[in-house]
Amino acid sequence: MTKENMAESSPFAEHPMVKLIPNGPEISPLGVGTWSWGDSLFWQYGKGYGANEVQQAFEASLAAGVTFFDTAEVYGFGKSEELLGQFIQQSASPVVVATKYFPLPWRFSAQAVADALTASLKRLQLPTVALYQIHWPFDFLLGQKSLLNALADEVKQGRIQSIGVSNYSASQMHKAHSYLAERGIPLAVNQVQYSLLHRQIESNGVFSAAKDLGVTILAYSPLAQGLVTGKYTVATYQPPTGARRIDPRFSKEGLRKIEPVIAVLKDVGQRYDKTPAQVALNWLIGQGNVVPIPGAKNAQQAQQNAGALGWTMTLEEREKISGVSAPWL
Repeated sequence: MTKENMAESSPFAEHPMVKLIPNGPEISPLGVGTWSWGDSLFWQYGKGYGANEVQQAFEASLAAGVTFFDTAEVYGFGKSEELLGQFIQQSASPVVVATKYFPLPWRFSAQAVADALTASLKRLQLPTVALYQIHWPFDFLLGQKSLLNALADEVKQGRIQSIGVSNYSASQMHKAHSYLAERGIPLAVNQVQYSLLHRQIESNGVFSAAKDLGVTILAYSPLAQGLVTGKYTVATYQPPTGARRIDPRFSKEGLRKIEPVIAVLKDVGQRYDKTPAQVALNWLIGQGNVVPIPGAKNAQQAQQNAGALGWTMTLEEREKISGVSAPWL
């Protein structure tokens, strides 16, 4: 098969669906992160884009075969879940949803966990969710074992199909895995920051632990908040806005440091008629056991993200990208 044919093939010809747990839900090899949907605190929801634009992103994703959407109760203080629920109700296409529970200090009982899930399901307008994740590895008064047991109870009741964690270290993953194993339930995912400019999970044990435990890595900020797209350059520098304003990588010096990475992504992309963003996402998928969940605020971004699927770069190209991004290990 030629490179041209690979680029035009089915999105799943090179990248099959990912099974979260045995006999459990399957997700597309690329998902959509919906932090920006309804969020005006860190993002510019309601200014540069709104409900119409994110609905178009939703529809464009489905049209491209990307059916997995990740949200959380804290995104837009529930607005992200509400929007996703509305879009699902208006769509005839199958959609797989993941959301997240935030372990607030005053949530110190199993009933509080159940109530949070009930509220999320109500906003999503769903009777069950494919994946329910603990947003951060906080303990407070409830404790990890009690929290995971509460989630295991929800699996038994059918309101959760699989359990995941987010931002957990390797040792915290192992503990969560062992607690769930006592209930006969596998740990499905660990959602962590992972991109060419944030590769720490390869050096801190998280990536290897996930492979050992059969846990899928959901990679959030897989485009480093747009840094690897090539959109932000020293030549066209403007002070960042929104969530990017607190990230030193968006400074002039930060942008200068990533220029070699962008150059390689452009070089590889030219061979496949792909953008730097699509190459960066494809590299992540090719790591194995990784499902990137880039954000999409409009149809154009959703379509661009989906262009990461359906083709495979050579081992030499992968190694070249790995080498130039090694400073971020």
